[in-house]
Amino acid sequence: MSAVSSRPSVPRSPGARTGLPWWAVALAVVSFVTLLVVMTAPSPAHAVSASQGLAPLLEFLARVVGIGV
Repeated sequence: MSAVSSRPSVPRSPGARTGLPWWAVALAVVSFVTLLVVMTAPSPAHAVSASQGLAPLLEFLARVVGIGV
């Protein structure tokens, strides 16, 4: 049993575009430059301790749920 492996040729319309629009290329370039700037930024990173960063969030969630805090 043999299968047909070729597609029928469909003529392309003269207005068919095969490339990317200009904004798609610009968006990729802007994203790449932004990530490059973020990676090479000279600002030092500071870790937040769990007591400072997590405690207000837990208190808020306890108030929302209704647990008395």
